Amino acid sequence: MGKIGYFIAYLAILPTALFRLMRFLFAMLLASLLAPCAYAQSSAPDSARLALSVPAQTKAAKPSFLPFPIVFSQPETGFGYGLVVLPVWRFGPDTMVRKSNARLLAWRTQNSQSLVQLTHNVFTPGEQFLVTGELSYYYKFPINYYGFGTTTSRADKSVIEYKLFIINQRVLRQVKRNVFAGLQYRLTNLRDVQVNKHIDPGLPTERPSLLLARPEREYRQNSLVSGLGPSFLYDGRDNILSTFRGNYLEFSALFNGSALGSGYHFNRFVVDARHFQPLRPTSKTILATQLLGQFHTGNVPFRELANLGGEKILRGYYEGRYRDRQLLALQAELRRPLFWRLNGVVFGSLGQVGNALADLSRNELKASGGAGIRFKYNRRDRLNIRFDYGFGRDGSNGFYFSIGEAF
Repeated sequence: MGKIGYFIAYLAILPTALFRLMRFLFAMLLASLLAPCAYAQSSAPDSARLALSVPAQTKAAKPSFLPFPIVFSQPETGFGYGLVVLPVWRFGPDTMVRKSNARLLAWRTQNSQSLVQLTHNVFTPGEQFLVTGELSYYYKFPINYYGFGTTTSRADKSVIEYKLFIINQRVLRQVKRNVFAGLQYRLTNLRDVQVNKHIDPGLPTERPSLLLARPEREYRQNSLVSGLGPSFLYDGRDNILSTFRGNYLEFSALFNGSALGSGYHFNRFVVDARHFQPLRPTSKTILATQLLGQFHTGNVPFRELANLGGEKILRGYYEGRYRDRQLLALQAELRRPLFWRLNGVVFGSLGQVGNALADLSRNELKASGGAGIRFKYNRRDRLNIRFDYGFGRDGSNGFYFSIGEAF
């Protein structure tokens, strides 16, 4: 609780009305997560909550495996195009079992980035097991690199390029209703790192990339990171694609070392807490909040550092705009139906990175906000196409067009 206490104390002295609102949401989130089981008893029973996400039927709906074209945009990629398959299904006729989903996509962007990725969230019959994971291959993937720490500026930008292969797989067994425990394995293979010098139009000479300040083997040699660790999860969400009510609480750890073939020895600890509820029992406006912490010990390579920004957390900042060993972030959304298949969203985020846990309370908080539109691509399963605009405190901003909710 020490690091969370530091964060609350820091929020308490922030002067603006926006940060006071975020502090209130943060306190509400913590209160809701102290007793998730109590919340489940005081709200609708599991059968009523789960019925919100599934039609009253006894025959399982067949998933669609037909690919369809996509066009999207993110600050990290510019405009992109590709194909995606989005099957949603349930094992067996039991409508109390939440639906599983997968996403297989392949795309290319105007920044010459290419990605092939498979992600999945699978509930087996009776929800006895929950299997989630990712398999990704980034081919010739250039990104902006700003260094690490909280004092970097946008003028520090340089371009680096690499190829990256990721396997991330988690297998959890249900130990009681909505409570799962098991193991997670993660492997990343980073290859062919190229470091380009940064040219500032306002300066007559080139400046070297800040990546050159990192240990030489991080950008001169191919690197393999391999880790295994426990994962504990409470998942009481009524629908994992777009949640109306429920709680999500995850604790996980990854221990990376030579015993698993890793070239780096470090540990990662993750806390991910989310709360979803209508503002009133009969309201269609949903309040969604998330508290995310990522903490490291040991020798962490640059690609594995915790980072702020992107289409998931602190939208408006470039993904990896701020990198360091420790991270703590909070975000909140208000989601409301508009008309036809369109929903509206407003969101705000606070976050911080630091080398040590104490730095999370000393350094200036990063903040972002924005609004967006959701198109109900699959109304039955509540699968949305998302369009967001986010902006940060330092003038950063960006448009995001992607599939599924941010959290």
